[in-house]
Amino acid sequence: MLLFISLIFFGLLLLGTPIGFALGITAVLSLAKMAGVEQLPILLNPGSDVFIFKMVSQRFYAGLDMFTLMAMPFFIFAGAIMNKSGITHRLVKFSNTLVGHLRGGLAHANIVASIFFSGMTGAAVSDTAAIGTMLIPAMKEDGYDTDFSAAVTAASSIIGPTIPPSNMMVIYGSLMSVSIAGLFAAGFVPGLLIALFLMILSGFIAKKRRYPKSGRSSLKQILIATREAILPLLMPIIILGGILSGIFTPTEAAAVAVGYAFIIGFFVLRTLKLKDIPDLLYQTGKTTGVVFLIIGSASILGWILTMERVPEAVAAGFLRVSNNPHVILLLILILMLIVGMFMDIAAALIILGPILHPIAVNNLGINPIHFGIIMVLSLNLALMTPPVGACLFVACNISKLSLEALTKAIWPFIVVEVIALFIIAYWSDLVLFFPRLVGVG
Repeated sequence: MLLFISLIFFGLLLLGTPIGFALGITAVLSLAKMAGVEQLPILLNPGSDVFIFKMVSQRFYAGLDMFTLMAMPFFIFAGAIMNKSGITHRLVKFSNTLVGHLRGGLAHANIVASIFFSGMTGAAVSDTAAIGTMLIPAMKEDGYDTDFSAAVTAASSIIGPTIPPSNMMVIYGSLMSVSIAGLFAAGFVPGLLIALFLMILSGFIAKKRRYPKSGRSSLKQILIATREAILPLLMPIIILGGILSGIFTPTEAAAVAVGYAFIIGFFVLRTLKLKDIPDLLYQTGKTTGVVFLIIGSASILGWILTMERVPEAVAAGFLRVSNNPHVILLLILILMLIVGMFMDIAAALIILGPILHPIAVNNLGINPIHFGIIMVLSLNLALMTPPVGACLFVACNISKLSLEALTKAIWPFIVVEVIALFIIAYWSDLVLFFPRLVGVG
């Protein structure tokens, strides 16, 4: 059955079928194969209790019938409001004030801005588009190579879905019954570690190529930039603080984030207009619809894989290779990095999660929150790797570079982020320190 599913699914992808439809069609054909040829007349009879499309619709709905998933459209809408309100310029200015005096200051500001921006959108592509539109042209004018400017923008955007709020963590926590608050708390240190590695590499390249740096900001300039950026920066504090203190659930926190973003954009900054809301709602609905189509379709396929005992077969396959937990974890990391290069990361998370989560937790003894961070981060890296890395295409569009040129420039950043991934994967205390400190680990 696994071979049949793989052939149908990847065959549809090669034909250019959208990932959500490819998953759904594969699920329907797999159900038909499970029943056998002799049962097809019954399965195709609309009056039958086992009518195949009735089963598909029921499983599709069951895959989405989770209250915690409602957090995703709210976080997407809140990020869209904050981005439309023009907070990107304030965050970039604040970041440049803090680190602009370092060699390659704008590159460092790019990375630091991604840290701050991640607390509002939780999406790497939004980060690349918002920050890249502003900083890639500015870096080119300041003497930075175009490929370097685009590469550091795409690479730093991976911080977005790592530091909370993160849509990928919401999906993982909902499907695997893992604390979303714990995942959010566990994302901080990995996100900051990635930022540190990227800044070290950027500093090395900047020194080698003699990129410029600005003068050190005065205390007055820092205070002014802080005052302008403080309101947007409070949003992630409100979200995570409310969740960890038990004031509200992750879904309620997402709704609070929308209200806060609306107040900031409409009443404080006064850059948001009522006429902007319908378009923001449309964009939020379109993004959410695509993701939910993938989740619903993938949940049908995941149910089929479970019925066919594929997770147990995969676990047995890993254990046949080695009984060493470190070796098995290495194989899992390699698998996720490869799959992420060719599949939508949300779909990969939904399909691989139910298969790999039991192996990691039950066989390897990995903390569920820790493994969730490993999965999210390893699949996030696919956003900056060819051939289907979404952040690469956005950066190419902004910088007017070819995919080949940007791919060549981004490889050093991919290497350091993979190193960070392995540190995070094999050093659990580093990831779980903060969740344990606040009592959610």
